[in-house]
Parts: sequence; structure tokens; C-alpha cells
Amino acid sequence: MTVIAVRPQPHTAPPALVLDRMPDRPAAAVLVLHGGRADGLAPPSALSLAGARMRPFTAAITRATAGRDIAVGRVRYVHRGWNGERADAARDASRALGELAAVCGSVPVVLVGHSMGGRAALSAAADPLVRGVVALAPWCPEDEPVDHLAGTDVVLVHGDRDRVTDPRGSWSVARRARAAGARTCALRMPGGDHAMLRGATAWHALTARLVTGLLGLGPLPPGVVRAFTGAGDAGPVDATALDRA
Repeated sequence: MTVIAVRPQPHTAPPALVLDRMPDRPAAAVLVLHGGRADGLAPPSALSLAGARMRPFTAAITRATAGRDIAVGRVRYVHRGWNGERADAARDASRALGELAAVCGSVPVVLVGHSMGGRAALSAAADPLVRGVVALAPWCPEDEPVDHLAGTDVVLVHGDRDRVTDPRGSWSVARRARAAGARTCALRMPGGDHAMLRGATAWHALTARLVTGLLGLGPLPPGVVRAFTGAGDAGPVDATALDRA
């Protein structure tokens, strides 16, 4: 796998975008955002467990999109924390999208974020390049803005045994974002924990399937399609029942 770090211009912040796969003529892109902390101004460690946890997701997405001219990359944070109103991770996500546009052009993008990275992905979805968001066990405070998600496809996946971020925050975002004009689906992973280690293979496979579906490279699970069409009350759907008629 070739890793390309987009070079910064002199006297600017370090690049926020790292590309793990860059086709000659990209037709779309996927960016992965790992988790972090509520507060922390130190830079993330190169040996960050949060970053390492997302590598199998990146690998699954890369395999699922092989041969389809899809750029695959990740967001590199300046700070390990969100840091209140600074919203540092969201700022880095927005910078990465700008850097992506500079090298790929105006291609549709799907953002995949875990925990703090899920919150950053949801925030950065205001960018017109973003077609969809897959938020994994996202950190969704009660008053998180959602109006900017109008017109965006948003899937929130949360384990029912998560003790770090509250699944009810995800269900709330799904309801409120749908009311604001987004197509949303909330998925409950039975037995799933915050680190997504219980049933890890299922998390990886589901995420890759959601990404290819949001990019139009394959079918979305029927349960997601039903949710996107507005069936039901936007409450959580059991992820093990997505293919039932």
C-alpha cells in the first residue's frame, strides 16, 4: 500500500490529509477519522490505539473498493482532543477535505469516523463534497447541530454495550437530522462495545458495505434503504436484521 502525505505549503499547518490509495483518476473518495479525547492539546501519538483501531476498517474499505478508482485516506489531527469550542478535530476534517479537493477535484466523499472522529465527520459533512457519513459509536452531545446535514446520507452505528459514548446520542442525531432533511439510519450493534472489538469482523464488514452502498458501488442493506425512505420513526434498527424483507 502506498501512503501519500499531501505536502503543506510553507508557513501553514501540517497537512491534515494522508492518502493510502490514490488512483490516477479518482471518481470518489473515502476518508477515515479515528477517535480521540474530549480535551487534549498534545498531538496524537504515532502509536495511538485510536488510530490503530481504524486500520482494519481502512483495509476493509480498500478491499471493498478495489479496482473502482476510489481514493482512500485518513484525517491527521493536530491535537488529540476536541477541545470545546475549538472543535479541533472538526477543523482538521474540513482542512483534509480542502486538501482532498486540491488533489482529486470535486469528487463525492464518504466520511467514516469513530467516537470523536464520528463527531468530526458529522460536523465536516457541511462540505459540499460530502455525500455520506458513517459514524461509528460517535460522540454526539445533546445539543449537537444537525441542520447542515440536510441532503446528506447519514448512518450512525452504535453498540448497545458502549459505556464511553451514549447510544442515545446517536439515536437523537438520527431523528433530528432526518427532521432537518437528511436521509438517516440508526443501527444498533447487539453486544457492541465502544472499541468495536466484540464482533469486530461484523463491524468491519458492515462499514465496508455501507461505504460501497453510499458511493453507489453496490446495494445498501434493505434495512438501511427502508430507513432512508423515511419508514418508521428513525429509531434504531438491529444491525443483525438488515437483510430481512
